[in-house]
Amino acid sequence: MPPVRDAEVVLGLLRSAAEAARSTFERCLADGSPGGMRRAGRRPGQYAFDLVVDDAVLGILDGAGMGVLSEESGLTGHGDDSGLVVVVDPVDGSTNASRGIPWYACSLCVVDPDGPWVSVVMNLATGTLYEAVRGAGATRDGAAIAVADTARLSDALVVLNGHAPTHFGWRQFRALGATALDICAVADGSVDATIDCTHDALGPWDYMGAMLVLTEAGGLVVDAQGRELATLDHSARRTPVSACNPGLLEQALAARGKR
Repeated sequence: MPPVRDAEVVLGLLRSAAEAARSTFERCLADGSPGGMRRAGRRPGQYAFDLVVDDAVLGILDGAGMGVLSEESGLTGHGDDSGLVVVVDPVDGSTNASRGIPWYACSLCVVDPDGPWVSVVMNLATGTLYEAVRGAGATRDGAAIAVADTARLSDALVVLNGHAPTHFGWRQFRALGATALDICAVADGSVDATIDCTHDALGPWDYMGAMLVLTEAGGLVVDAQGRELATLDHSARRTPVSACNPGLLEQALAARGKR
């Protein structure tokens, strides 16, 4: 396949990869409870279905002339033909998936020399599909989305990752367990902010696809320590905080502090 440079072509490729992830995971479910498929792998908490779905996604992306940075399989290729790299989390929210909680996703984001360019995030339980192209907005199941207008943290519904050491001043909070979908929920206005309370626990595959969806929907996401989020370093870990507007983001960062 020649190098891909058209955003619609790339979106089609990412959709196909996400559909392959969903159908492959559904086959894993049909074969037996995924909760029984935990295996010793390269990292703690890795499930057999993580690797099986990763293989299916890479099978779609193979030959597209792009490098791939996957949580499960690392960096394959370097995008030499196109300058593009696809950042992949085949199953974000694996614990949810293993327990039948319908909040887990396949996240894919194509990065070019200017940063995140095209992304697709699919809820693998429901099929809900988020898409974004840099400079062209974001959609949920084909309909344009936009963030909420909540101005104060005291009025906000906030999604947490990890354990908050204290009440940050939100109105309500949730802990849902899949960062990609959490940030997409800010993008479509379902929630107002996300705060990662861990210390450098998230890799770029966890947030990169949703980051583009959110920024194209009018929101913001930054690292709590001020570092660049758009990294292709497989060993990099970040602490993303997102919000529907700059004022709320500032309040969320101040409440969290540099913990």
